[in-house]
Amino acid sequence: MLNEESLIRHSVSHCLAAAVTKLFPGTKVAIGPSIENGFYYDFLLPRAITAEDLPAIEVEMKQLIDSKSDFVRIALNRDDAKTRFADEPFKLELIDDLPADAELSVYEIRNQDGKTLWYDLCRGPHVANTREIHSGAFKLMSIAGAYWRGDETKPMLTRIYGTAWKTPKDLKAYLSFLEEVEKRDHRRLGKEMDLYSIHEEAGAGLIYWHPNGGRMRVAIEDFWRQEQYRNGYEILYTPHIGKSWLWETSGHLGFYKSNMYSPMQIDQQDYILKPMNCPFHIMIYKTRGRSYRELPLRWAELGTVYRYERSGVLHGLLRVRGFTQDDAHIFCTPEQIEGEILEVLRFSLNLWKVFGFKDIKAYLATKPSESVGEPARWDQALESLRKAVEAEQLPYEIDEGGGAFYGPKIDLKIKDALGREWQMTTIQFDFNEPERFDMHYIDAEGNRQRPYMVHRALLGSLERFFGVLIEHFGGAFPVWIAPEQAAVIPVSEVFNDYAQSVAKALRLKDIRVTAELGDARMNAKIRDCQNRKIPYMLVVGQKEMDQETVSIRLRDGRQLEAMQVPECAAYITQKIIEKSLDL
Repeated sequence: MLNEESLIRHSVSHCLAAAVTKLFPGTKVAIGPSIENGFYYDFLLPRAITAEDLPAIEVEMKQLIDSKSDFVRIALNRDDAKTRFADEPFKLELIDDLPADAELSVYEIRNQDGKTLWYDLCRGPHVANTREIHSGAFKLMSIAGAYWRGDETKPMLTRIYGTAWKTPKDLKAYLSFLEEVEKRDHRRLGKEMDLYSIHEEAGAGLIYWHPNGGRMRVAIEDFWRQEQYRNGYEILYTPHIGKSWLWETSGHLGFYKSNMYSPMQIDQQDYILKPMNCPFHIMIYKTRGRSYRELPLRWAELGTVYRYERSGVLHGLLRVRGFTQDDAHIFCTPEQIEGEILEVLRFSLNLWKVFGFKDIKAYLATKPSESVGEPARWDQALESLRKAVEAEQLPYEIDEGGGAFYGPKIDLKIKDALGREWQMTTIQFDFNEPERFDMHYIDAEGNRQRPYMVHRALLGSLERFFGVLIEHFGGAFPVWIAPEQAAVIPVSEVFNDYAQSVAKALRLKDIRVTAELGDARMNAKIRDCQNRKIPYMLVVGQKEMDQETVSIRLRDGRQLEAMQVPECAAYITQKIIEKSLDL
């Protein structure tokens, strides 16, 4: 059942279609559902439209909404429905695809005189009357192309997106939210802050890390490695390519081939760019026999993998073709699994808190209809996941049947500063690969046993995590990961030498600092550093030079008391060591 806002949005989508077919005779209509925060409708139009056409469509929609017309449901048999939509090829296709016993219905929009203004094949529901829609609480947002039913072999349709809310106040709040989203867009900030670039002419979906982004990545990776060791992991490095039999054995060629790149011939044998790291970790496991005394083995890798994504879904850092996984695998005994899952969940939660994410929810994905692995192992795995989530008092939902065929999993979703939810951490059992690769260990009685295998990605991929991080902080990063941590700004060029000496003293303390020695005026330099979102701006003039101090201005405009240069270096260093979220 649709909630109130979804009812409104679905109803407004019908008003959109009514307006478009009136303004553009000959239009063929496809589908128009409500979606999160809005709606869309797909059309085959007699001419191309642009954003300049949207205001006229909105005017027509408002007139229809203000007419206080009824939404009336009419049940139809298949033949009547096909007669009604004889000139609508997309509707006829939908009718033909419905089961023979499916109940068909049409929703008509009827004015107060009982005249049908428009109708659509639809199972509903809708609002009873357009008076339930506020004509000042919707807006058409954008135009895009969309293949009919998502099939590239079928017609390209025009999709008009809109948003609709209960009140104009709600609409205004949502549009303000979108403005903030635009300000924080990682693609825009990535360019403005010179963090990374993508070069379509050299390869779509591949990320070029610039020096500023590289500094951040090094800080994040160094912290990541430190935490792996602290939590009992060893770090591996594995090749970027492997013989195709690896992927045949793992099963990836059978169910993941469409996302893998074509083989390359080396010494007349097929090699494939790795789409994941797990078969390589298994190869290391199998270099010798393993005893239960060695387990658990916790192996982590920042492994760069390559997966084919359609060009239409590539999106900045969030959807790419080459990315570095924050990856790990745990190999353990049945007796160890519960404790291992609890520890990896705690590890993940602590990591997210360091980066400033505290609103976290778990989704426990259970056994699908088709699966591999012994039922007892599934039961034990699910129970260990559930116990870990409850032990950490995490809010969670059960995703019935949402596990992979090879094992159940926990997905952690985090909320960013704007309240948007991102799926990041995954803790995934795998009953498939240990079987396919014939993995085993020797137990205390000398018997061969199959180990439990758990895939674990805490941050997901560095690229996607970096995109989320940019948008969460709006580019104003905590000092420990900021690409530029401090800038020394002389009030005039007379003090350039002193500014350079201050910068050198901070640099010797491993603080990422620049001396702003250009010809621009001091205030212009301060504005530039604020735009670059540098945490600390250290202003120096005659007084500071005489007293060997710096005046400290924060990027948000606040001032700290002047400090001696060693004191300032110690202050910033402590913020970095603490990984403080505050300046």
